[in-house]
Amino acid sequence: MVKLKRNAFFFLALAVLSAGLLSACGLFAPSATPTPEPTQGPPTPTPEPLAARVNGEGILLAEYNAELLRLQDAAAAQGVSLTPEELRQKTLDELIIEVLLAQKAAANGFSVSDGDVQARIDSLVSQLGSPQAFTDWLVKNHYDETTFRARLKRQLLAMHQRDAVLASIPETMEQVHAYQILVLDEASANQIVRRLDSGADFASLVSLYSNSPTGGDLGWFPRGYLYKKEIEDAAFALQPGQHSGVIQTDYGYHVLLVTERDPNRPLSPAARRAFQETALKDWIEQQRSQAVIEILIP
Repeated sequence: MVKLKRNAFFFLALAVLSAGLLSACGLFAPSATPTPEPTQGPPTPTPEPLAARVNGEGILLAEYNAELLRLQDAAAAQGVSLTPEELRQKTLDELIIEVLLAQKAAANGFSVSDGDVQARIDSLVSQLGSPQAFTDWLVKNHYDETTFRARLKRQLLAMHQRDAVLASIPETMEQVHAYQILVLDEASANQIVRRLDSGADFASLVSLYSNSPTGGDLGWFPRGYLYKKEIEDAAFALQPGQHSGVIQTDYGYHVLLVTERDPNRPLSPAARRAFQETALKDWIEQQRSQAVIEILIP
């Protein structure tokens, strides 16, 4: 799926309710005085069409259309080409996810006041330089002030829940520091293991069998971070100073040496970010699987 550099979130259904008029028959009194016509109340307003409904909460068709335009603008600015179906699906996804996040934040007791929204708007006006610049920004981004306030309030709720999910990733984890020799044939890998068993120096064998620019250094890593689980499993089965047997993956044949182990080492920024992305993706998938989502547009 194409990723665009923007914050946003996702939608469902066209529903129109119509109210019928009740007619009444009047009885005539013996004096033949005509019965007054019943007084009609104000007409029932017709609900706005919806693009989607998430757990009973509607996403307006007008909001979907505006978000579609914003996505088109972002794609064009980045030189990304999206088909109409990709635009439709990505717009729906962003709005649905945003609603799911906001609903969870509200269910957990978090709220956003009108004052919170105004403070964010005041900050944006200050960044843009003037109220007129803010008005121009709204028009350029397919908002009016009313729709922007409503969207901003929901986004603040959604961001709170997103941050709560990201914060669930601990700062530290058990990690090992390992090196590897990677070769393309099993015979060479078996030879490396035999030489290590005979007391050969791992670093010397790295330079002999591998052209790794890092000397085979895999760095520190926790479980669940490497692309190949079999490499992780082998590394965490070793104690510092121990080497593995031959490990086969679709990359080739690996031999590992663990040099250090720490039960509570701080995660690198890249590792923590990777775990956070996975946690948020898993959270969204779980919420979507449990939600009642109706798509109300073709």
